[in-house]
Amino acid sequence: MVERWTRERRIEHTRVLLLDAAEEVFAEKGFTSASLDDIARAAGYTKGAIYKHFATKEELFLAVSDRYWRRYFDNFAEVMASAKQVGAREFEEIAKRWRTLSRDRGAEHAALGHEFTLYLLRNPEARDRVAAKRQEVVEALAKFIVEGMDRLGGTLLIPPLTFAQVLVATSDAVVLGSELDDVDLYRPIIEMYTSAIKLP
Repeated sequence: MVERWTRERRIEHTRVLLLDAAEEVFAEKGFTSASLDDIARAAGYTKGAIYKHFATKEELFLAVSDRYWRRYFDNFAEVMASAKQVGAREFEEIAKRWRTLSRDRGAEHAALGHEFTLYLLRNPEARDRVAAKRQEVVEALAKFIVEGMDRLGGTLLIPPLTFAQVLVATSDAVVLGSELDDVDLYRPIIEMYTSAIKLP
């Protein structure tokens, strides 16, 4: 028997396909050069389908970024949830997963984060348009972090919002620095991040 999809499931499926296509097109063309027509075509939809889910290209980009963060923290939480202690083995496993996730996405994705930041700095109107959405992404990340800390029984030593802002501000630089200079910055930065966490 063929499973019937609910309206909500169809909407979510479309959203996922649009985000997948946007991630690829942004990586290939860059934020500025990628058009909503390119993204719609890659997803197999019309531009109108994008507007049903995202008001602007900037908002679509932020949704792609938010999804990446959730993947990263799912990996982090998965390792930490099974850990009896936090030591060299756990740091190495988290670093390995981040390294793999970054390589799967490619350095182009990390460069996109910088390109988007420059775009917003140079376009105050766009910055104002997405300020609330950017804050929403950081707040969602902070909430995700708090939930992860609760599962682990850990405590953040700095405010969750600050921790989320630090992660957003530094992670693309870690990926690019590792790639461009052929050094592995993943584990050292994870040790720095976790120094702001008190674990049981």
